[in-house]
Amino acid sequence: MKKLVAVKPRIAELLDYEDRAVASNEVKITVQYASPKHGTEVIDFRGVSPFIDEEFNEEWKMFMPRPEGQKKGIVFGEFQLGNQVVGTISEVGSDVTEYQVGDVVSTYGPIMETVIVNGVNNYKLRKMPKGSSWKNAVCYDPAQFAMSGVRDANVRAGDYVVVIGLGAIGQIAIQLAKKAGASIVIGVDPIEHRCEIAKRHGADYTFNPIGCDLGYEIKKLTNKMGVDSIIETSGSSSALQAALRGIAYGGIISYVAFTKPFPEGFNLGREAHFNNAKIVFSRASSEPNPDYPRWNRKRIEETCWELLMNGYLNCEDIIEPVVPFEECAEAYMNFVDQNPELSIKMGIEYKK
Repeated sequence: MKKLVAVKPRIAELLDYEDRAVASNEVKITVQYASPKHGTEVIDFRGVSPFIDEEFNEEWKMFMPRPEGQKKGIVFGEFQLGNQVVGTISEVGSDVTEYQVGDVVSTYGPIMETVIVNGVNNYKLRKMPKGSSWKNAVCYDPAQFAMSGVRDANVRAGDYVVVIGLGAIGQIAIQLAKKAGASIVIGVDPIEHRCEIAKRHGADYTFNPIGCDLGYEIKKLTNKMGVDSIIETSGSSSALQAALRGIAYGGIISYVAFTKPFPEGFNLGREAHFNNAKIVFSRASSEPNPDYPRWNRKRIEETCWELLMNGYLNCEDIIEPVVPFEECAEAYMNFVDQNPELSIKMGIEYKK
């Protein structure tokens, strides 16, 4: 059997493995569909994570020395790639009562032919309703960050909303903002294809931020007022600068992205003070979030799963391309790492 592994920085290969025995509290899933994580996982894959282990990766030692006392992190040759899988349970441990052989399920897991996970009181292991979409299921992770970003932005009926960055998180945020009743939803991304998808699923307007004064364009669309909420998923300093320019007085910037250090020239001066923006650093994956304890991580996850499985959210256009498992190593390097503009979230399909 094969699994997708980062063997060197920016090099993925399918390597052989043998399954271990299933413990009494575990289930084995024969995987049918999978998808990688296009954000933080790719940073690790490129070898620019602060958690690279230099003992096993000497070529990166001079580039990024590990701080004294830091625990061992990513080890190339063992670092498995992948985020979400969908498949059929093929083996059940003796203590498992909630699942049986033949159940179609989705869970977090690496890209490999079989995945073994805890099957007792594991709310991250989800049964797939009959007729539900596997493409929606593998968007479970980005949906959580999108929903938290929209909630933290306090999007309400009639609001004007901007979503900057139209990857999987941004695309789902567009849908959620429009369905929450936003009057105007604006999507921002330099990739035209992503803008087209956003328009099909709720965006009233889209902008390519390259070569345009985005803040000015936002003010023009809103009769000089600006927007009530901006959901920033790109991590670009210029995007946040434009957000500070385009936000209405007292509006909320919900900062979802994990950004790099901003370069010299970023300005929190005149417009930031005049517009009096509130910047909220959205916390989908940690607690307490702003609405804790009413909204905890588990409630966010359960709500997102319900919206994905009942068709309230539509992720069919987000998952592209869909590649055969046998070709996923080359596809990962091409679509996820080298040419991310060609894919929002890559899907992987296994042979029937």
